[in-house]
Amino acid sequence: MTRSRLDALILEQEGLPSLTRRELEALQLQKLNRLLSRERERGGFYRDLPGHLDTLSELSALPFTTDEDLARHAGGLLLTSQGSVQRVLSDATSGTTGAAKRVFYTETDLENTVRLYMAGLGELIYPGSVTMICFPFSGPFGLGELITDAIRRLGARPLRCGPALSYGEFREILETQRPDTFVGMPVQLLSLLRVCSRGSLQRALVSGDACPDAVTEACEELLGSALFPHYGSREMGMAGAITCPAHNGMHLRENHVIAEIVDPETGRVLPRGETGELVITTVGMEALPLIRYRTGDFTRILPGTCPCGSETLRLDRVRRGGEEDLISRLDDVLFRLRELADYRISRAPGGYAIRALSVPRSDAVPAGRLEARLSERLQAMLPGSHIQLELSPAADTDHSLYQGKRRVLPADC
Repeated sequence: MTRSRLDALILEQEGLPSLTRRELEALQLQKLNRLLSRERERGGFYRDLPGHLDTLSELSALPFTTDEDLARHAGGLLLTSQGSVQRVLSDATSGTTGAAKRVFYTETDLENTVRLYMAGLGELIYPGSVTMICFPFSGPFGLGELITDAIRRLGARPLRCGPALSYGEFREILETQRPDTFVGMPVQLLSLLRVCSRGSLQRALVSGDACPDAVTEACEELLGSALFPHYGSREMGMAGAITCPAHNGMHLRENHVIAEIVDPETGRVLPRGETGELVITTVGMEALPLIRYRTGDFTRILPGTCPCGSETLRLDRVRRGGEEDLISRLDDVLFRLRELADYRISRAPGGYAIRALSVPRSDAVPAGRLEARLSERLQAMLPGSHIQLELSPAADTDHSLYQGKRRVLPADC
């Protein structure tokens, strides 16, 4: 089996003759010490940290960086000049109160992201391939634009679909453009497959949200091939770990990211194979390198070497924390109902309001029976809560019920 394309990318970027654990960890320590030295010299947010570590294991003694730090100390965390910043992503919305979390990227940061996308996408697309991109397009250097760039460099043809098309519009694209590959969020893929059928699609890369077992299994059954999950976050340059054809975890971009798994309560670093909170040190970021940043995501580092032969660390499936974990657990139960196309949950007096779409086919379970099954499972998952359930067949004019990460929405959304 051919090694993960990430290996070749790291070898090229770092000028290494080979890629073993020893060489990777020596590279990480070298980059970490360079970062610590620069931080002490400039007197920024990390000025009180030591300027040098003797071993990578000493990293665990340094304090964590949090979302609050990112929101309150963005200027002190920015390592480059404002003039070199090409892209800023912020959590600010119309309802944001207080400081918003901001993440900065230089041209090099964004180029590294595109190169990682090329390594990940190159595992499943090929020159002449037609790929539908269902992530948002938000202007220059946005997520959709960076993925488009990567696909074009691979000699394939990108279809800029975005996440907001209706089922009818998606069906028309499948019939007229005949894409072979989907790139987007996992539940959106499942919803599309259940309502519009597979059409010309043969493969899919999913990212941007949790992908519970029920969603993975249903997508793979309908698609007829294994999914390629990817993991990334704004703090690690919108790209962090990719799946190789062995489908045995997600290979981490270790030349740019040092990963730790910690006990969320005590902060103690856990051994490989144990599940905990993912903590990242982004030694490869130019604009906003972070030291021991708590992602709030939960996973484990898979022990051993990948069947493809790569020695880069591999992340297992990632689940979100807080209310996003509730959504993942609901997804894992509700999407086992084959007749369910999508659902959205929001707060309501005394409980929750659920808007659900069913698969609009004549051979589907009658709406009354599906509604009863949904109600039963919701009550089991949300005991003691008042549930308002609205169910209707998905129409061609309907859209995915989430345009971004799935979460519990505020009342009246």
